[in-house]
Amino acid sequence: MNKVTVLGSLNVDTILQVKRFPKPGETLPLTGKSIAGGGKGANQAIAAARAGAQTTFIGKVGQDAEGQFMVKQLTASGVVTDYVQHSTAASTGSAFILLDNSSENRILIDGGTNQQVTPADVDLAQPVIAASDFLIAQFETPQVATQHGFELAQAANRRTILNPAPATNTVPAQLLAVTDLIVPNETETETLTGVHITDEHSMIKAAEKFQAMGVSTVIITVGSQGAFWMREHDHGFVPAYKVAAIDTTAAGDTFIGALSSVLQADFSNLNAAVRFANRASSLAVQKLGAQPSIPTVAEISAAERA
Repeated sequence: MNKVTVLGSLNVDTILQVKRFPKPGETLPLTGKSIAGGGKGANQAIAAARAGAQTTFIGKVGQDAEGQFMVKQLTASGVVTDYVQHSTAASTGSAFILLDNSSENRILIDGGTNQQVTPADVDLAQPVIAASDFLIAQFETPQVATQHGFELAQAANRRTILNPAPATNTVPAQLLAVTDLIVPNETETETLTGVHITDEHSMIKAAEKFQAMGVSTVIITVGSQGAFWMREHDHGFVPAYKVAAIDTTAAGDTFIGALSSVLQADFSNLNAAVRFANRASSLAVQKLGAQPSIPTVAEISAAERA
Protein backbone atom coordinates (compact mmCIF):
# COMPACT_ATOMS: atom_id res chain seq x y z
CA MET A 1 0.00 0.00 0.00
CA ASN A 2 1.44 3.36 -1.05
CA LYS A 3 1.62 6.18 1.47
CA VAL A 4 0.47 9.44 -0.12
CA THR A 5 0.40 12.96 1.30
CA VAL A 6 -1.56 15.68 -0.50
CA LEU A 7 -0.91 19.38 0.05
CA GLY A 8 -3.76 21.37 -1.42
CA SER A 9 -7.17 22.96 -1.51
CA LEU A 10 -10.54 22.19 0.01
CA ASN A 11 -13.65 23.75 -1.56
CA VAL A 12 -17.36 23.33 -1.10
CA ASP A 13 -18.74 23.01 -4.65
CA THR A 14 -22.07 24.44 -5.73
CA ILE A 15 -23.03 22.70 -8.98
CA LEU A 16 -25.42 24.63 -11.23
CA GLN A 17 -26.83 22.62 -14.14
CA VAL A 18 -28.03 24.30 -17.34
CA LYS A 19 -29.00 23.07 -20.80
CA ARG A 20 -26.33 25.31 -22.31
CA PHE A 21 -24.04 28.10 -21.15
CA PRO A 22 -25.64 31.57 -21.26
CA LYS A 23 -24.47 34.18 -23.73
CA PRO A 24 -23.25 37.57 -22.39
CA GLY A 25 -26.23 39.38 -20.86
CA GLU A 26 -28.50 36.33 -21.18
CA THR A 27 -30.52 34.80 -18.32
CA LEU A 28 -31.25 31.07 -18.32
CA PRO A 29 -33.08 28.82 -15.84
CA LEU A 30 -31.22 26.11 -13.94
CA THR A 31 -32.11 22.49 -14.60
CA GLY A 32 -30.56 21.35 -11.32
CA LYS A 33 -28.53 22.46 -8.29
CA SER A 34 -26.46 20.47 -5.79
CA ILE A 35 -23.73 20.85 -3.16
CA ALA A 36 -20.67 18.57 -2.94
CA GLY A 37 -17.16 18.47 -1.55
CA GLY A 38 -14.44 19.61 -3.91
CA GLY A 39 -11.13 21.39 -4.28
CA LYS A 40 -8.37 19.86 -6.38
CA GLY A 41 -6.34 18.86 -3.34
CA ALA A 42 -9.23 17.24 -1.49
CA ASN A 43 -10.38 15.48 -4.67
CA GLN A 44 -6.93 14.01 -5.26
CA ALA A 45 -6.59 12.90 -1.64
CA ILE A 46 -9.97 11.17 -1.66
CA ALA A 47 -9.16 9.54 -5.00
CA ALA A 48 -5.87 8.21 -3.60
CA ALA A 49 -7.53 6.92 -0.41
CA ARG A 50 -10.45 5.28 -2.22
CA ALA A 51 -8.00 3.66 -4.63
CA GLY A 52 -6.21 2.03 -1.68
CA ALA A 53 -3.45 4.43 -0.63
CA GLN A 54 -2.78 5.40 2.99
CA THR A 55 -3.47 9.11 2.57
CA THR A 56 -2.84 12.25 4.65
CA PHE A 57 -3.96 15.79 3.87
CA ILE A 58 -2.26 19.14 4.49
CA GLY A 59 -4.51 22.18 4.09
CA LYS A 60 -6.64 24.80 5.77
CA VAL A 61 -10.35 25.46 6.31
CA GLY A 62 -12.34 28.17 8.05
CA GLN A 63 -14.00 27.81 11.41
CA ASP A 64 -17.38 27.46 9.74
CA ALA A 65 -19.90 24.80 8.81
CA GLU A 66 -18.30 24.45 5.38
CA GLY A 67 -14.96 23.64 6.97
CA GLN A 68 -16.52 20.97 9.18
CA PHE A 69 -18.26 19.55 6.11
CA MET A 70 -14.98 19.30 4.18
CA VAL A 71 -13.11 17.60 7.02
CA LYS A 72 -15.93 15.07 7.27
CA GLN A 73 -15.69 14.40 3.53
CA LEU A 74 -12.02 13.56 3.91
CA THR A 75 -12.36 11.38 7.00
CA ALA A 76 -15.32 9.50 5.51
CA SER A 77 -12.99 8.30 2.74
CA GLY A 78 -10.21 7.38 5.16
CA VAL A 79 -8.00 10.44 4.67
CA VAL A 80 -6.02 11.46 7.78
CA THR A 81 -6.83 15.11 8.61
CA ASP A 82 -4.40 15.73 11.50
CA TYR A 83 -2.69 18.46 9.44
CA VAL A 84 -5.81 20.33 8.29
CA GLN A 85 -5.57 23.67 10.09
CA HIS A 86 -8.58 25.82 11.07
CA SER A 87 -8.41 29.57 10.49
CA THR A 88 -10.54 32.48 11.72
CA ALA A 89 -9.10 34.88 9.16
CA ALA A 90 -11.14 33.67 6.17
CA SER A 91 -13.92 31.31 5.21
CA THR A 92 -13.51 27.85 3.72
CA GLY A 93 -12.83 27.84 0.00
CA SER A 94 -15.74 27.51 -2.39
CA ALA A 95 -16.34 26.83 -6.07
CA PHE A 96 -19.30 27.46 -8.35
CA ILE A 97 -19.53 25.01 -11.22
CA LEU A 98 -21.71 25.67 -14.26
CA LEU A 99 -22.42 22.34 -15.98
CA ASP A 100 -24.19 22.02 -19.35
CA ASN A 101 -25.98 19.11 -21.04
CA SER A 102 -22.82 18.09 -22.94
CA SER A 103 -20.95 17.62 -19.62
CA GLU A 104 -18.72 20.64 -20.22
CA ASN A 105 -18.13 22.90 -17.23
CA ARG A 106 -17.15 26.44 -16.28
CA ILE A 107 -15.75 26.94 -12.77
CA LEU A 108 -15.36 30.02 -10.55
CA ILE A 109 -13.34 29.72 -7.32
CA ASP A 110 -13.15 31.72 -4.10
CA GLY A 111 -9.88 30.53 -2.57
CA GLY A 112 -10.68 31.52 1.02
CA THR A 113 -8.47 29.73 3.54
CA ASN A 114 -6.72 27.80 0.76
CA GLN A 115 -4.72 30.95 0.07
CA GLN A 116 -3.50 31.07 3.68
CA VAL A 117 -1.54 27.81 3.67
CA THR A 118 2.04 28.64 4.68
CA PRO A 119 5.43 26.90 4.85
CA ALA A 120 4.95 26.83 8.64
CA ASP A 121 1.77 24.77 8.15
CA VAL A 122 3.76 22.39 5.99
CA ASP A 123 6.52 22.12 8.59
CA LEU A 124 4.00 20.65 11.04
CA ALA A 125 3.54 17.74 8.66
CA GLN A 126 7.25 17.09 8.06
CA PRO A 127 7.19 13.66 9.77
CA VAL A 128 4.36 12.35 7.59
CA ILE A 129 5.95 13.82 4.44
CA ALA A 130 9.19 12.03 5.26
CA ALA A 131 7.29 8.76 5.68
CA SER A 132 5.28 9.06 2.44
CA ASP A 133 6.00 7.56 -0.94
CA PHE A 134 4.59 10.63 -2.72
CA LEU A 135 3.79 14.26 -1.93
CA ILE A 136 1.22 15.74 -4.33
CA ALA A 137 0.37 19.43 -4.79
CA GLN A 138 -1.55 21.72 -7.16
CA PHE A 139 -1.87 25.48 -7.72
CA GLU A 140 -4.96 26.25 -5.60
CA THR A 141 -2.69 26.91 -2.61
CA PRO A 142 0.38 29.22 -2.50
CA GLN A 143 3.35 27.99 -4.51
CA VAL A 144 5.76 29.02 -1.74
CA ALA A 145 4.16 26.40 0.53
CA THR A 146 4.30 23.79 -2.22
CA GLN A 147 7.96 24.45 -2.91
CA HIS A 148 8.77 24.13 0.79
CA GLY A 149 6.86 20.87 1.01
CA PHE A 150 8.63 19.48 -2.05
CA GLU A 151 12.00 20.47 -0.58
CA LEU A 152 11.15 18.58 2.62
CA ALA A 153 10.07 15.55 0.58
CA GLN A 154 13.21 15.47 -1.52
CA ALA A 155 15.42 15.95 1.56
CA ALA A 156 13.82 12.73 2.85
CA ASN A 157 14.34 11.04 -0.55
CA ARG A 158 10.59 11.01 -1.28
CA ARG A 159 8.94 11.59 -4.66
CA THR A 160 6.97 14.71 -5.60
CA ILE A 161 4.05 15.05 -8.02
CA LEU A 162 2.97 18.49 -9.29
CA ASN A 163 -0.39 19.11 -10.93
CA PRO A 164 0.07 22.65 -12.37
CA ALA A 165 -3.62 23.53 -12.21
CA PRO A 166 -5.29 25.93 -12.50
CA ALA A 167 -3.04 26.96 -15.38
CA THR A 168 -0.49 29.69 -14.74
CA ASN A 169 1.90 31.33 -17.19
CA THR A 170 5.03 30.52 -15.23
CA VAL A 171 6.23 28.10 -12.58
CA PRO A 172 9.30 29.06 -10.51
CA ALA A 173 12.41 27.20 -11.58
CA GLN A 174 13.07 26.40 -7.92
CA LEU A 175 9.75 24.52 -7.72
CA LEU A 176 10.35 22.57 -10.92
CA ALA A 177 13.81 21.64 -9.63
CA VAL A 178 12.20 19.70 -6.76
CA THR A 179 9.42 18.17 -8.88
CA ASP A 180 9.84 14.52 -9.90
CA LEU A 181 6.64 14.14 -11.93
CA ILE A 182 4.49 16.85 -13.52
CA VAL A 183 0.92 16.08 -14.61
CA PRO A 184 -0.72 18.87 -16.68
CA ASN A 185 -3.62 18.61 -19.10
CA GLU A 186 -3.27 19.83 -22.68
CA THR A 187 -4.31 23.41 -21.83
CA GLU A 188 -1.89 23.69 -18.92
CA THR A 189 0.81 22.13 -21.08
CA GLU A 190 0.39 24.78 -23.76
CA THR A 191 0.35 27.57 -21.17
CA LEU A 192 3.63 26.41 -19.64
CA THR A 193 5.53 25.22 -22.74
CA GLY A 194 3.98 27.15 -25.62
CA VAL A 195 3.36 23.87 -27.45
CA HIS A 196 -0.16 23.37 -28.79
CA ILE A 197 -1.13 19.73 -28.24
CA THR A 198 -2.50 18.13 -31.40
CA ASP A 199 -0.81 14.74 -31.72
CA GLU A 200 1.89 12.52 -30.23
CA HIS A 201 4.67 14.51 -31.87
CA SER A 202 3.51 17.69 -30.11
CA MET A 203 3.23 15.78 -26.82
CA ILE A 204 6.82 14.60 -27.15
CA LYS A 205 7.95 18.14 -27.91
CA ALA A 206 6.11 19.52 -24.88
CA ALA A 207 7.43 16.77 -22.59
CA GLU A 208 10.98 17.48 -23.76
CA LYS A 209 10.45 21.11 -22.80
CA PHE A 210 9.34 20.08 -19.33
CA GLN A 211 12.43 17.89 -19.06
CA ALA A 212 14.58 20.83 -20.11
CA MET A 213 12.96 22.77 -17.24
CA GLY A 214 14.20 20.12 -14.85
CA VAL A 215 11.29 17.65 -14.51
CA SER A 216 12.42 14.22 -15.66
CA THR A 217 9.01 12.49 -15.81
CA VAL A 218 5.92 13.92 -17.51
CA ILE A 219 2.30 12.85 -17.94
CA ILE A 220 0.06 14.93 -20.21
CA THR A 221 -3.65 14.14 -19.88
CA VAL A 222 -5.80 14.80 -22.92
CA GLY A 223 -9.32 14.26 -21.66
CA SER A 224 -11.39 11.70 -23.53
CA GLN A 225 -8.38 10.72 -25.66
CA GLY A 226 -6.22 9.38 -22.84
CA ALA A 227 -2.81 10.23 -21.41
CA PHE A 228 0.75 10.53 -22.74
CA TRP A 229 3.77 9.78 -20.57
CA MET A 230 7.51 10.25 -20.92
CA ARG A 231 10.41 9.32 -18.66
CA GLU A 232 14.08 9.47 -19.55
CA HIS A 233 14.20 8.19 -23.17
CA ASP A 234 10.98 6.18 -23.02
CA HIS A 235 7.43 7.30 -23.75
CA GLY A 236 3.96 5.96 -24.47
CA PHE A 237 0.31 6.80 -24.90
CA VAL A 238 -2.53 5.09 -23.02
CA PRO A 239 -5.96 5.57 -24.65
CA ALA A 240 -8.92 6.54 -22.48
CA TYR A 241 -11.81 4.16 -21.89
CA LYS A 242 -14.83 5.14 -23.96
CA VAL A 243 -17.80 5.97 -21.72
CA ALA A 244 -20.82 8.28 -21.72
CA ALA A 245 -19.66 11.24 -19.63
CA ILE A 246 -22.09 13.10 -17.36
CA ASP A 247 -19.75 15.42 -15.42
CA THR A 248 -16.00 15.78 -16.04
CA THR A 249 -15.33 18.03 -13.02
CA ALA A 250 -13.08 15.66 -11.03
CA ALA A 251 -11.70 13.56 -13.88
CA GLY A 252 -8.16 14.91 -13.73
CA ASP A 253 -8.03 14.83 -9.93
CA THR A 254 -9.28 11.24 -9.88
CA PHE A 255 -6.57 10.35 -12.39
CA ILE A 256 -3.79 11.78 -10.23
CA GLY A 257 -5.04 10.31 -6.97
CA ALA A 258 -5.53 6.85 -8.45
CA LEU A 259 -2.15 7.04 -10.18
CA SER A 260 -0.37 7.77 -6.89
CA SER A 261 -2.01 4.78 -5.21
CA VAL A 262 -0.32 2.24 -7.50
CA LEU A 263 2.73 4.02 -8.93
CA GLN A 264 6.13 2.60 -7.96
CA ALA A 265 8.56 5.11 -6.45
CA ASP A 266 11.02 4.48 -9.32
CA PHE A 267 8.20 5.02 -11.89
CA SER A 268 9.00 1.62 -13.41
CA ASN A 269 5.29 0.75 -13.77
CA LEU A 270 4.30 4.12 -15.23
CA ASN A 271 2.36 2.73 -18.20
CA ALA A 272 0.33 0.34 -16.03
CA ALA A 273 -0.30 3.06 -13.44
CA VAL A 274 -1.58 5.41 -16.14
CA ARG A 275 -3.91 2.70 -17.42
CA PHE A 276 -5.27 2.18 -13.86
CA ALA A 277 -5.71 5.96 -13.48
CA ASN A 278 -7.53 6.15 -16.82
CA ARG A 279 -9.94 3.48 -15.64
CA ALA A 280 -10.64 5.36 -12.40
CA SER A 281 -11.18 8.60 -14.29
CA SER A 282 -13.57 6.90 -16.72
CA LEU A 283 -15.75 5.88 -13.77
CA ALA A 284 -15.68 9.35 -12.21
CA VAL A 285 -17.05 11.12 -15.30
CA GLN A 286 -20.13 8.90 -15.31
CA LYS A 287 -21.49 10.45 -12.10
CA LEU A 288 -22.43 13.98 -11.02
CA GLY A 289 -20.27 15.95 -8.61
CA ALA A 290 -16.56 15.95 -7.80
CA GLN A 291 -16.07 13.83 -4.70
CA PRO A 292 -19.31 11.81 -4.96
CA SER A 293 -18.13 10.53 -8.34
CA ILE A 294 -14.67 9.30 -7.29
CA PRO A 295 -14.56 5.47 -7.41
CA THR A 296 -13.28 3.00 -4.83
CA VAL A 297 -10.60 0.43 -5.54
CA ALA A 298 -13.32 -2.25 -5.59
CA GLU A 299 -15.22 -0.33 -8.28
CA ILE A 300 -12.05 0.18 -10.31
CA SER A 301 -11.14 -3.50 -10.04
CA ALA A 302 -14.65 -4.57 -11.02
CA ALA A 303 -14.52 -2.33 -14.09
CA GLU A 304 -11.13 -3.80 -15.02
CA ARG A 305 -12.60 -7.31 -14.89
CA ALA A 306 -15.75 -6.42 -16.85
